[in-house]
Amino acid sequence: QVQLVESGGGLVQAGGSLRLSCTPSLRTPSSYTIGWFRQAPGKEREFVALITGSRATRYADSVKGRVTISRVNARTPVYLQMNNLKPEDTAVYYCAARSTGSDEFGYWGQGTQVTVSG
Repeated sequence: QVQLVESGGGLVQAGGSLRLSCTPSLRTPSSYTIGWFRQAPGKEREFVALITGSRATRYADSVKGRVTISRVNARTPVYLQMNNLKPEDTAVYYCAARSTGSDEFGYWGQGTQVTVSG
């Protein structure tokens, strides 16, 4: 069973940094793409970043240059390093997994809150 657990959220001042972790269960195939999404109050969920099984990455324009997604291998957590945080980055951050060949992220974690004070 594919399960994802996020951690690392918290309260940080504007300009600060946080590193979020997404730990996939051992049953999560190494080929799956892992993505980070966020949802702010009153807004729709939006894409932040993703990393494929071959470690190719992609970022939303709103976070490029401030966020780095990484993983050492398929059995280690996927990290989302966020620097120079802004109040508009405040949201619940979710990680999700997408199976090979699928267009949709079908597995989701419970989310972790990130609050950036201005």
